[in-house]
Amino acid sequence: MKSIVPFVAKLEKSEIDKWVKVLKKKLKGARVVKFSDLKKSEYSKVEVAVVANPNPSEVEKLVNLKWVQSIWVGVEKLVQNFKGSGVKIVRLVDPEMNRTMAEAVLSWVLYLHRDMYSYRVQQDKKAWIELDYIKPSKKVVSFIGLGELGKAAAKKLIENGFKVCGWSGSKKNIKKVKSFTGHFGLKKMLGQTDILVCLIPLTDKTKYLLNYKTLSFLKKGACIVNFARGAIINEKDLVKHLNSGKIKHAVLDVFEQEPLPKTSILWKNKRVTILPHISANTDFDSASDIVAKNLRLFKLKKKIPKSVDLQRGY
Repeated sequence: MKSIVPFVAKLEKSEIDKWVKVLKKKLKGARVVKFSDLKKSEYSKVEVAVVANPNPSEVEKLVNLKWVQSIWVGVEKLVQNFKGSGVKIVRLVDPEMNRTMAEAVLSWVLYLHRDMYSYRVQQDKKAWIELDYIKPSKKVVSFIGLGELGKAAAKKLIENGFKVCGWSGSKKNIKKVKSFTGHFGLKKMLGQTDILVCLIPLTDKTKYLLNYKTLSFLKKGACIVNFARGAIINEKDLVKHLNSGKIKHAVLDVFEQEPLPKTSILWKNKRVTILPHISANTDFDSASDIVAKNLRLFKLKKKIPKSVDLQRGY
């Protein structure tokens, strides 16, 4: 008898259909279906589900669920939904996403490093002014978060000549990356930072990690790239530092509310570059291969892949 694997998600219908179709092809020994196509009598037969921002009320109906496979890297909503349930969460760990994120980090760090935004402002003013060039070796790029994404991005920046630092919950041993931890470590790192890149998971401990006080630790004229989650940075505090000139520019790809409301003051701030959450989207081909591999392993050996620590949140 084929195992039943529901796809439980709040996505566009076309995207759900696409995921179900490809997983059906790659999981011959399973019956992959949209949650809406499950019969009530089948709810209790489900042990694993593939999810993307699922409706908690739908997941609750799967009374014998052992684990969920997320098709996303970020799992903060899942952590909140599954705390105390006993259900394990497996986040997507995809080398292709690491590569894509490293590419995005390099692109936007170079954008800031070469003052591209300043030339855009000058164009609006019809100003022909050559800005001073500074070598990458004279710039310090620091990371908040040195997980798989952070490590891949740090390596890419080192290859391009930048000095690299990183702050995380525990000390990291990464070649040519100066590692910091703790409150004092954060303050020390920010004080020497020219460009700050946020790639840390959103948890209770990291929410508003970058607030008015911690942002004030930054070197004057520093820039920020946020590719993590919007709530890592207190938006109002960021705007205060941007308006004062303490922070020169911010590239923001993530926000507490997405899409970013048209009423947001960020849209008109010339010190802000807004991106529509595109830094490293899930790669459909590679991600579906990884999901299918994890599900096959569970079917054959009842082995659940490495899961999220629900206490830490990642």
